[in-house]
Amino acid sequence: MKTLIAGLGRLYRGETTFDFIGRRMIGFAISIIIIVLGAGSLLIQSLELGIDFRGGVAWEVPANGLTEQDARKVLDDNNVESLNAKIQFLTGTELQVMRVQVGDQTQEVRLSVQKSFAELAKVEVEEVSVASVSSSWGRSITEKALRALLIFFVVVSLYISWRLEWKMAAAAIIAMAHDVIISVGVYSLFGFEVTPATVVAFLTILGFSLYDTVVVFDRVQENSKKFATTRQSFANIANVSTNEVLARSLNTTLASALPVVSLLVVGSFILGAKSLEDFAVALLVGMLAGTYSSIFVAVPLLDLFKQNEPKYQPFKGQIAVGVAMSKLMGHGNVSRVLVTNSSKLNASSVTDEELIAQTTQRATTVLTHPPRPRKKRR
Repeated sequence: MKTLIAGLGRLYRGETTFDFIGRRMIGFAISIIIIVLGAGSLLIQSLELGIDFRGGVAWEVPANGLTEQDARKVLDDNNVESLNAKIQFLTGTELQVMRVQVGDQTQEVRLSVQKSFAELAKVEVEEVSVASVSSSWGRSITEKALRALLIFFVVVSLYISWRLEWKMAAAAIIAMAHDVIISVGVYSLFGFEVTPATVVAFLTILGFSLYDTVVVFDRVQENSKKFATTRQSFANIANVSTNEVLARSLNTTLASALPVVSLLVVGSFILGAKSLEDFAVALLVGMLAGTYSSIFVAVPLLDLFKQNEPKYQPFKGQIAVGVAMSKLMGHGNVSRVLVTNSSKLNASSVTDEELIAQTTQRATTVLTHPPRPRKKRR
């Protein structure tokens, strides 16, 4: 318990020395596994598109003890295919509503089914709502959503290239695409319905992911200037920068996720607002993916892009860990820190005692030299 409290204290003081670059393959592997699972789910069962995208008719009926079998019988009696009908029960604080969605139908069939549901639920016809969306309208909003996503990527790339540099823009775009792919994969895996609210949430989380990534990249740029006169690998600069903003990223995610969880619990499970559930689930999944990608995807990718630049190439593979990274971050009095070669030390994992011993040995080597011969007196 004391160790956990001490670790949290170091985290929120910005004193962590986690080797993000040396362990980047773990982060990449986790992302690849989630993406592969999502892609497999998309190939097998695709996305559960809402009525706004695929078109069709939806009736909402006061449940009043109705069952799914009752709804399917009404559809069959009106010559509407019930096998692929989507039937949901939305529970609110006062009333439970049954929503029935099928493909596009004629006006006569819509009115006939509406009347049958009203008779079954023993309510007035006006209490059974009917919503109809054409498939062409669904295709239209799908195209507009994809167009908005493409424009967003282009504008973001241009801005980051101007504000920071093009390599950071490339890493940020890959990280955002990573978030979209993971979010879509999660929706397919768990069978969440994709609605216009979901698309709005996706665009919102892209902005959140971009903000988190730019915060880290801005610190990387500051530290690049700070260590310009020292001989440091870009991996060291990236590690130092990520550890310095780690607490800020986690705080931002926590502060943003708590209202979303409240929206999901209150809006969906208590009030029964289905649109709030679609929006909240997409936001929550995207926030978690965005925070993860800014730390474990964007920064390690940036290191791969920059480690071969002329000023960093001679120190490629050198990563300060433990005490050495702590000194590099300014938590000690040593002006020159020791770096370890990751290719020789298996992911840069060495103990603090080994680093101190190596430092002492190098200092002894530098200070120990044969005495200079004295000049003879005349």
